Amino acid sequence: MQAIQNIHDEASGTEGADHALVPLLAGAALAVAAAGAFLAFTEMPSPLRAPCTVVFMVCAPGFAVAAWLRGLDPLGRAVASTAAALALNLLVAQAMLALHLWSARGGVAVVAGISVLLFLFTLLRRPGGRTATRQAP
Repeated sequence: MQAIQNIHDEASGTEGADHALVPLLAGAALAVAAAGAFLAFTEMPSPLRAPCTVVFMVCAPGFAVAAWLRGLDPLGRAVASTAAALALNLLVAQAMLALHLWSARGGVAVVAGISVLLFLFTLLRRPGGRTATRQAP
């Protein structure tokens, strides 16, 4: 019985470490995405411009949609927000190509604008912000 309890305690300890790693990874993704947006807007000749811009094009709408989907479990929210980010990028690219307005800088600007709007709609949807969810019943 003692061995089973020790295994359970060890598993609980690693679960806490995994939860502490998630904000660190999200912050790193945010930093790389911000660098990608900066490099895309300034058109600096850098070998990191393309990969960092791709990270921005997935993370910006992905984080905005993930904020919208607070009710889902974390894995479901990650899958749904990634799928929505890819769909948004495809729709923006298709619209820009159909209108003969294709440019990398314009695509980044449109995706950034839509991501900001999605995030603002998320903030407007929750009345009272975060303090309303913390109040005791």
